[in-house]
Amino acid sequence: MIVTDVDYEVYQWPRTVPIRNGLHTYQTSGLTVVKIRTDEGVTGIGLGRDIRDSPEVGIAILNHFKQYVIGEDPFDTEKIWRKMWEPKLVGRRGITTRVISGIDLALWDIKGKVANRSVHKLLGGYADRVPVYVAGGYYEEGKGLKELAIEVEDSLSMGTKAVKMKVGGAPINEDVERVRVVRDTVGSDIKVMIDANCAYRYYEAIELARKIEKYDISWFEEPVFPDDYKGHQLISQATYIPVATGENEYTRYGFRDLINDRCAAIIQPDAQIMGGVTEFMKVAALAQSQDLPIAPHGNQQVHVQLVAAIPNGLTVEYYRGSTDPLWGEMFEDTLMIEDGYVSPSDKPGFGIILNEKALKQYKIN
Repeated sequence: MIVTDVDYEVYQWPRTVPIRNGLHTYQTSGLTVVKIRTDEGVTGIGLGRDIRDSPEVGIAILNHFKQYVIGEDPFDTEKIWRKMWEPKLVGRRGITTRVISGIDLALWDIKGKVANRSVHKLLGGYADRVPVYVAGGYYEEGKGLKELAIEVEDSLSMGTKAVKMKVGGAPINEDVERVRVVRDTVGSDIKVMIDANCAYRYYEAIELARKIEKYDISWFEEPVFPDDYKGHQLISQATYIPVATGENEYTRYGFRDLINDRCAAIIQPDAQIMGGVTEFMKVAALAQSQDLPIAPHGNQQVHVQLVAAIPNGLTVEYYRGSTDPLWGEMFEDTLMIEDGYVSPSDKPGFGIILNEKALKQYKIN
């Protein structure tokens, strides 16, 4: 079997109301898809990540990488990955590694389809279900404490036992009040996480953490810029709330330093960003060697397969309709929450089947 073609499809759709985190406002949502075809009629689907604002850049990079993929055996993922990741030519991070991630995910999808096994079984099959949390709690125009409480209640009605909310987009004391409302709404048995999206300086993050410790917060995600390793350490030493980070880190090399320097208690690689399955599994092993759990950032359809394959998988992030307007429509099968858990599809590969009819009108390339 050899790869015969590599395509890139970018979809974008509007949000009814823009959502905002600690640093960024999102007017749209979307989907980036890498499709790899083979001479035996097997097509791999790889979900890329967040380059829809500059699709022409992603397409140009993908066209550059085609020379390393077409004509190769799709099972040779290590070989193909190494040929693509050439820092002197294409850079060590950013859009280039995101494109590599999409390609790698599509190759692993092919592997699973050929072997007639789901990716999580192909990788080791550690668990048949994994804990899940619903991400939300964004800032929106007209969204006050009452609306935040209603959103959290809606998330609980989906079956989750954990929720995550944004901080860093309002004054610290205002965010403390938002955290209090969420805790009061969900009660003491539900886990609550907070995510600052790198909005703070380290001392600001420490101030917030100390003020909300009484609300039993399960983790404080991305309190400072990803390269501020010392800041992460100082925050970790100043509060008993575990620090979580990694969604903006790339490849095993970045995570090696993050892990060895004990910058966080919870590691959050995103396979759609940091290098695909090939790199994700190496990072998971690095974290396991230091007894650190993995709680990946990003798409639940991808990461449920990976968390279910590793012994140190902690939980899966889940985006619902309030975060993505096409939730429940973009795929033929929507991953559903059952009693605080999600289960990986047992279909071959990632089990991802695009709903081409629903997506067609939003294609932008």
